[in-house]
Amino acid sequence: MKCILDALHDGRLIELPDNHKNRALEYLATLIEAIPDLGEEGGITEKVLAREAAHNTGIGKGWACPHARSHGHGDIVCSLGWSPAGIDYGSPDGEPVHMVVLYFVPETQKNSYLKEISSLARAIQVQPAMQDLKSLTDLGEVRHNLLDAISVALEATAPEAKARMIQLEVRHAAAAADATAGAPPLSIDLARISAFVSILSIPGAKPIVLSQDRDLVTALEAAPNLISQLAEKSRAEHQGLHVLLRSVSHYQPDRVVYECFAVRS
Repeated sequence: MKCILDALHDGRLIELPDNHKNRALEYLATLIEAIPDLGEEGGITEKVLAREAAHNTGIGKGWACPHARSHGHGDIVCSLGWSPAGIDYGSPDGEPVHMVVLYFVPETQKNSYLKEISSLARAIQVQPAMQDLKSLTDLGEVRHNLLDAISVALEATAPEAKARMIQLEVRHAAAAADATAGAPPLSIDLARISAFVSILSIPGAKPIVLSQDRDLVTALEAAPNLISQLAEKSRAEHQGLHVLLRSVSHYQPDRVVYECFAVRS
């Protein structure tokens, strides 16, 4: 599902402002047409609507995957639209569509497109996180759900695909931390991603760091103000380590688990 990862990285996931099927497709086609150096001068909206009129692309479980083809060359690209209320799409299972993935497919990439769409369809069928998009409340939640689901789907695939997904998450975690802290962009060498880290915060006690890396655990449990930095800035630094916040979970009574990336300088 490389195309979806690329779309998430490049900001082509949007909350659809309209729940009318054709207008939703027009919004997503416009995102594709705005991609620099696409090699296609307009006409994508018309192609998508014409193909959709001939063949409904709802695949069930709240998903639809329309596409437009081109006689040109280049890579497959896609845009993603989330509809909280759902779109009456005419899907085979009769369910509203909450996620529309619109693909643009050059003629030379037909086989790659078939692999992409088949892997996506398999993931949708077996992963609850990809079937429950209607319960989510904002676009950030949707994005995290998609990344988590893609992570599971890539477990059995090429290592480089899994690494790409992790790098994407780290980039977004770093950008979110910069925005929270109001700081200049943090320069991170993605080749130095060390580990996923869980940090348990209990009032009145030292933080408990959970990781397979013993040295990392020792270093972070000795770090001063680790929890306050994560809570206030979504990132912390200690002895050449950058800790980037991925997500936060709250438990009773007053316990917080910070899921993070650790990146070495």
